[in-house]
Amino acid sequence: MNHGSHDYVDDPRNRDILIYVNGTLKRREEATVSVFDSGFILGDGVWEGLRIVDGQPAFLDAHLDRLYEGAKAIAMDIGLGRDALAAAIEATLAANGMRDGVHVRLMVTRGLKRTPYQDPRVVIGPATIVIIPEYKNPLPETLIRGLKLFTVHVRRGYPDVQDQKLNSHSKLNCVTACIQAYTAGADEGLMLDPHGFVATCNSTHFFIVRKGEVWTSTGQYCLGGITRANVLTVCREAGIPAIEKSFSLTDVYGADEAFVTGTFAGVVPVREIDGRVLNEGTRGPMVERIQSLYKAHVARDIAARKTRVATT
Repeated sequence: MNHGSHDYVDDPRNRDILIYVNGTLKRREEATVSVFDSGFILGDGVWEGLRIVDGQPAFLDAHLDRLYEGAKAIAMDIGLGRDALAAAIEATLAANGMRDGVHVRLMVTRGLKRTPYQDPRVVIGPATIVIIPEYKNPLPETLIRGLKLFTVHVRRGYPDVQDQKLNSHSKLNCVTACIQAYTAGADEGLMLDPHGFVATCNSTHFFIVRKGEVWTSTGQYCLGGITRANVLTVCREAGIPAIEKSFSLTDVYGADEAFVTGTFAGVVPVREIDGRVLNEGTRGPMVERIQSLYKAHVARDIAARKTRVATT
């Protein structure tokens, strides 16, 4: 079964990983949280995905910025400062002997509740912090062959309903979009904003290429993607016009190429959208170039982080 850009190479070493749960490292089968946890009861929490390269989390500062800003927005105290949380990630990787080909899921919920009820004031303990590191690489063929997308009826809503800037555990609208997409035979769902313009995909950010320009949405109705922002940066540095704007499915269907971005797989081509085949169903030259630019950008970030770590 295809799981879109998150398809990965299964690795038997993941059976024996140690998972960080509230300061303790536990084996996979022992790593559990209570049924009274806010995340389980209500999806009340925030999370990040991190890519580990040469022993370092790529773009860690940007990911921690988003995590702590999200926690502040929902009045949640993570309970650990940035340095302590970064140290917990480092310790978890070290305990597992992990350096490359690793994806980390960092999750923070509001913590245990006295009773199953939504009011945050019934929380009776500190935040729950979980760090799950796994040996996980995207399928090589996904990065070349690309994805099929299907435009779903589920929309990205207004921020006064549920702000898409929050990387929250409450992802039911994205899950519904995902179900509609794979039921239609696609890999991911392309989601529109409340005005009918293209917003994003259910688990990645969406870009098109038209006449040498790279377009993505305004960003008003999607998560502030770390990889999305990095791709815009590397395009502009390379002299590729990269534009955030409103555009419709008509623009998408007439595009030369398309791709999606995300922390796990980076830059992934899109070969088909709603039955329309792009670039004869193969990875286009612009997508291939951006994949190379992004890979170099990751390498620079890792090198800079290693330098900072070595001097502190």
